[in-house]
Amino acid sequence: MSFVSLNLNPSIIQALTAAGYTEATPVQAKAVPEALAGHDLMCSAPTGTGKTAAFVLPALQKLLQPAKPGRGPRVLVLTPTRELAMQVTSAVEKYSKFMPRVRTGTVLGGMPYPKQRRLLEMPLDILVATPGRLIDFIDQGKVDFSRLELLILDEADRMLDMGFIKPVEKISAATPAGRQTLLFSATLDGGIGTLAKRLLRNPKLIEIAAQKQRNDNIEQRLHYVDDGSHKHRLLDHLLRDVDMTQAIVFTATKHGADRLSASLNDKGHASAPLHGNMNQSQRNRTLARLRSGNVRVLVATDVAARGIDVASITHVINYDLPKVAEDYVHRIGRTGRAGASGIAISFASPDEGHQLKQIERYTGHQIERHVVEGMEPKVKPRSGPPAGAQKRFGNRNARPSTSNTNSRWSGGKTFGGNGGNGGRPSREGGSGFGGNRPRGRG
Repeated sequence: MSFVSLNLNPSIIQALTAAGYTEATPVQAKAVPEALAGHDLMCSAPTGTGKTAAFVLPALQKLLQPAKPGRGPRVLVLTPTRELAMQVTSAVEKYSKFMPRVRTGTVLGGMPYPKQRRLLEMPLDILVATPGRLIDFIDQGKVDFSRLELLILDEADRMLDMGFIKPVEKISAATPAGRQTLLFSATLDGGIGTLAKRLLRNPKLIEIAAQKQRNDNIEQRLHYVDDGSHKHRLLDHLLRDVDMTQAIVFTATKHGADRLSASLNDKGHASAPLHGNMNQSQRNRTLARLRSGNVRVLVATDVAARGIDVASITHVINYDLPKVAEDYVHRIGRTGRAGASGIAISFASPDEGHQLKQIERYTGHQIERHVVEGMEPKVKPRSGPPAGAQKRFGNRNARPSTSNTNSRWSGGKTFGGNGGNGGRPSREGGSGFGGNRPRGRG
């Protein structure tokens, strides 16, 4: 469906065209007309399907109508993380480029209070906020919601995971009862449905199922590792691949991200950490360095799994497997953006078998096993791959070998020579997600 057929204002269509967008994604095609009709929405769609535009476009259309007098925002967008808040703000700026001035502000943690307090004293059209910081200002009596028309909950499932549901309910209670509410989430399972019943009025339900072809452009690989030392050596090896332009490496902890980034810098990799202990100015500087190419390897916790959209990310590496299976999908979605191809590599230690099983059950897809020659795992995984599923790779400059007599795994393939400084894995076997997608939260 074309954006023109959605009956959006010509100034919005002009901005979409200037940004290179002409066709609406399925979630946009379904959500925008219902939102424009004034309905509350419960909308579920996988990451990377265009949910941000699905709520920003009708919000901008609403702003073209006369406003009530006052200074408070007409639209409030709540996001679970600072990065998502910045992404939404950027989308508003992009799509309102040819509209009369749209006054947008962001209120989030990690930034000075005085500046944000002054922002809330000015007339606003759209306020984008994280729940914790906004609650602070509500408690201080600094937020005027008297003319709020539209409340948007972005990544509502993530807000539930992060313990923001009570703050969200408190914020909702502070807004006018007659407002329109749009709830967007990767899933509507569990507590999300309960939350929606409390906050929404007769909502329209929109569910966009994950489709296998959506992730065909992301090749997924798994490497078994013995311990931390094995991980370090394998990561250093993979980062020297000439085809790796930029990578995000995910760790389980903030301190782990700091330590690993420092270690990678010592080895000559231009690296920087990104995690929740950094203030917003530090995080913004790090992301700016990533976008400019001054940082080649971003070492991040799951704070970066949603909200980072950098087209030059060619690889995502799960140095530590995520604890929640759904986070795997959000992590790997940081590569393969805007139709480009990408590679997602995961390390699994012997004690991470349960997490790996949950990920593969959630995605309905078995991740292809790989081995780099000379860096084979010494500890046999508790549940090994089926015969023929594991591949070995040697020098990236060597020609493929027809012999597989040295393979440790039954049916495995051996490529190249005796290790050297290589290791560019084969591009074959890229897969996506298919089948049913049960929750991965136990």
